Amino acid sequence: MFDHDPGRVERLFFEPALRAELEGCCRALARVRKPYRQVDSAELARVAGTVLHGGAVAIARPRPLADFDPKATRGWAQDGKPLLILDGIGNPHNLGAIARSAAFFGLPRIVLADRPDQALPSDAAYRVAEGGLEYVMLFRAALPAALRALRHAYRIVGTSLNAGSARIDPAGDRPVALVLGNERIGLEPAMLSLCDEVVRIPGSGQVQSLNVANAAAILIYLLTRSPSG
Repeated sequence: MFDHDPGRVERLFFEPALRAELEGCCRALARVRKPYRQVDSAELARVAGTVLHGGAVAIARPRPLADFDPKATRGWAQDGKPLLILDGIGNPHNLGAIARSAAFFGLPRIVLADRPDQALPSDAAYRVAEGGLEYVMLFRAALPAALRALRHAYRIVGTSLNAGSARIDPAGDRPVALVLGNERIGLEPAMLSLCDEVVRIPGSGQVQSLNVANAAAILIYLLTRSPSG
């Protein structure tokens, strides 16, 4: 966050072991008269609300969610990168893990469904994303209307537990917009009917499915690997 958007940081707390590593961050905060403080592990856990804080906690202003603009999608598609669409992913840990995979593979955008059960950025999502949410723009859109708007620029590929092709082809005249459904029922039939293709990840059948974040990572890899990979 300090590398990418330091102005959002309002306060910083850290354990003694990270003092030297965070010295530059502390100087940056001091220049704009924002507080920072060295604390022990117990106090840092209270600030973070978890013991899984990695030794440092920044209190920061959230990045606003942008509204989906259908007119912008042709420009998006020009970079050739896949677009992720999350339709009701309810667990913030899954949102964070998906954002981490998207950032790792260089995807610049994720569209979140505008529905009550869709997870939005939170402290839990940021923690799991390990910085990924700093490098992926998030947009909120009403589905399925957004899918109809995207079809002129993207090939819409839905995902299913047990239907559709076991292969996903990244080649084509349009980049892929990959639609992932919620953790319990996946994509509803009305959403699947709007997709140009439906894909599944074949497995041994010993368990019903993969976690949606794991499935997203596999499919993103397949969509971004080089033709010779």
